[in-house]
Formats: sequence, structure tokens, C-alpha cells
Amino acid sequence: MFIVDSYPLAVVLCLVTMLCWGSWANTQKLASKEWPFQLFYWDYSVGVLLLSLGLAFTFGSDGGEGRGFLADLAQADRFWIGSALLGGITFNLSNILFVAAIDVAGLAVAFPVGIGLALVLGVITTYHVRPEGNVPLLIIGVACIVIAIVIDALAYKRLPHSGKASAKGLILSLLAGLLMGWFYSFVANSMAALSPDTRLLEAGKLTPYTALVFFSLGVFLSNFLWNSVAMRWPFSGARVSYRDYFKGNTRLHLIGILGGVIWNLGMGLNIIASSSAGPALSYGLGQGATMIGALWGVFVWKEFRDAPPGTAKLLAAMFFFYLVGLGILIASKL
Repeated sequence: MFIVDSYPLAVVLCLVTMLCWGSWANTQKLASKEWPFQLFYWDYSVGVLLLSLGLAFTFGSDGGEGRGFLADLAQADRFWIGSALLGGITFNLSNILFVAAIDVAGLAVAFPVGIGLALVLGVITTYHVRPEGNVPLLIIGVACIVIAIVIDALAYKRLPHSGKASAKGLILSLLAGLLMGWFYSFVANSMAALSPDTRLLEAGKLTPYTALVFFSLGVFLSNFLWNSVAMRWPFSGARVSYRDYFKGNTRLHLIGILGGVIWNLGMGLNIIASSSAGPALSYGLGQGATMIGALWGVFVWKEFRDAPPGTAKLLAAMFFFYLVGLGILIASKL
């Protein structure tokens, strides 16, 4: 299997993760004009699963180190398989709330508030699983992200929405972030550490590629529960049925699948990089996707075009604190 030994390469992969995680939601924005987010999300979950299998049978099966995907599958302990599945189930509930938040509040709010909160919790929970990195720098970096979240929430409250709609967007973003901050630790905990001396992996635990497959399977299977509930009791708009899904055209289905592929490519690269960068930094840096998502929302989708004067300064301050926080998180491992 392909293994990352270089810290600079690990950082590069995390930066690609940032781009993937910050950009996939554009597919939901594209589809939402014709397609309720619940129907989009079925195709998204298919894309997530397909990408994981593609990585498992290519990079996860080739090379002279580690265990190939099928060999790893044969020796995997059920407990660690369950941990990866739980990560997928937890992520899927949080991500459905997150997609609903995008639908209600837009990218420029859902990303900084929801994913920013997930970054803070994720760094803490993954550090608990594998304590790596400079703790004071990690704390300062996380603190800067928290400041950016608060500033973005203040900017959003200045938009001319009704109070009810504004509150719903922030609440959905916060709930999504609270749940999303936990999923990565379940996946990281299921993965085997590579011995620097023997170059052998822990027995019973999973390679990153196998963990990704079971994580993705958890996303796909739990969709029949979480997304079915969202279809029956939507956060906004009318109810949708399974019959409505089959009325969609090929372009809409492909957009959804593409969204899942883009997001899970980021996830795959991130957990591959975590063997060198450490899971806390790897996750925290990947969740710099907040910056990318907010940039899309502000400058491409023009979600703050109706904001009153002075809002631009708040957005500039939000971007500043995110950049500073991310820079400090990178430095925490140097």
C-alpha cells in the first residue's frame, strides 16, 4: 500500500484535503436550484462509497509496505471495523445537518460556523486518541479559529434575513459542527500504527484504506435512516419521496456523485497523511476547508451582497483569524 513518510508531503496532502472539503458543496449549490438537498444526498453517499473502493483496490493494494486491502480485511478485528463504521454513521448525521445548513444559510455561514466548530472539537478529540504536536500552539491555533467563528456569526446576523431563518441557519450549523467534531477520532482510532523500526502494522487494526471503506459504508448505510428522516420531516421546503429521486435526470445524479467523490478524496488523502502529520494536525489542517468554503460563498455565490456597510470588515477579520489559526496549527508539528 502507499504510505506517506514525509511531513512536507503530508502537509501538501492536507492542503489538497482542504480544497476538496471546501469545494464539494458547490455541487450541492448547483443541484439545489432543481433538486432538494435530500435527493442530492443519495447520490453524494454513492460517490463517497465508490471513491473509497477505488482507493482501496489501487493505492491500498499496491506497493511493498503495509498490508494490501484484501489481506488487511482478512485480519481486521470486528471492534475496529465497528469503530470506522461508527465514524461514518456519526459523520453522516452531522453532514446531513450541514447540507441543510447550506440550504438555509449558505456556504459563507455553514462552513465557518459548522466546520469551524468541528475543527475545534476534532483537534481536541483526535489529540486525545494520539497525542502528537505542540500543545500550546495547538491551543492558540484553535483559539484563533473560535474567534473567527464568532466573527462570522456576527456578520451573518447583519444580513436582512428574518430572525427565524437566521436562527435556523446558525442552529443547524452548530449542531452539525458538534457532531462532526467526533467522527474523525473514531476513524483514527481504528487505524493501525506503522512501527518505524520493523515497518509492520499493528495486528487487528485497519490500514487507512480499509478504514476509509468501512467509514464510507457507514455513511452509505446510515443514509437509509438519517436521510429518510430528513425527507419525511424536512428542515425547509416540502416533503420528498423516493419516487422523486427517480425523476431526476442523469446530470443531477452525476453532480451528486461528483460531490461525494470530491469530499471523500479529501478524506482519503487526509487519513493517509495522518500517519506522518498526526491525526490532530491532519484533521485540523484539512478543516481549513472552512476558508475555501467561505471564499466560495462570499466571492462566487455572493451570499453577503445584501449585507449592510461594515460587514466586509467583519468578513476580513474572520478570514484573518482563520489564516493565523491554520498557520499556527501547521507550526505545532514542526
